[in-house]
Amino acid sequence: MHKIGFVGCGNMGRAMLSGSLRAKLCQPGDVVVSARTQATLDAVHAEFGVDVAQRNADAAKAEMVVLAVKPQMYEAVIAEVAPALPDDAILVSIAPGKSLAWLAEKTGAKKIVRLMPNTPAAIGCGMTSVAYGDGLDEADKARVMAFVESFGQGEVLPEHLFDAATAIAGCSPAYIYMFIEAMADAGVAEGLPRASAYRMAAAAVEGSARMVLETGQHPAQLKDAVCSPAGTTIEGLRVLEQRGMRSAIIEGLLATVEKARRL
Repeated sequence: MHKIGFVGCGNMGRAMLSGSLRAKLCQPGDVVVSARTQATLDAVHAEFGVDVAQRNADAAKAEMVVLAVKPQMYEAVIAEVAPALPDDAILVSIAPGKSLAWLAEKTGAKKIVRLMPNTPAAIGCGMTSVAYGDGLDEADKARVMAFVESFGQGEVLPEHLFDAATAIAGCSPAYIYMFIEAMADAGVAEGLPRASAYRMAAAAVEGSARMVLETGQHPAQLKDAVCSPAGTTIEGLRVLEQRGMRSAIIEGLLATVEKARRL
């Protein structure tokens, strides 16, 4: 039996697969992947050397099975994989809006965990929310967390906070990319070469995030430390507050939460 089966292998599936192999949680021969097209299967096999299967049911015959397909495909895919799941398999879902109770009802699986990864998992810098079902013991949870940490960090949460986590960690990279793009556009407007502007904006975001994580200081403290009296930074902040930046971010994330609840 394979150690991990990936049902679906799009961008997120590949990120998780890459991390698990990079961290040596398993060898390529311990993994089986299914996908909708032969072209995807051929590409995944060529890149990672893992086993591939045309039938989703064949990828479900593993110790840990990752449902890495879009939420709207879950009903149809589960109908294929549920009969093939081993009794003791850990079923991993990455779909927003699909609760542990719903997954248990649809699959009959005893051990279920929900993950909400984000795209930086592709470079080993993911932030993944984790909600465990009741059927997992401590050894199962340790195995799941080792899998999660192979492509970044994990945060265990009660399931009722998962929609908020989807917004804050799962969807927010898109908003941050927009912020980086806007900062670079301002630099280009003032004469910076675009490539330099993108590098500078992205590095500033990366460094600022690491300051929050590594110093443990409140973001407001770090912000205040950059703002000299009557200086350039505080002038920029004044305009951003005037234009409603803080409110726009909050409202955007709350809209994301509401959408997740409707899925």
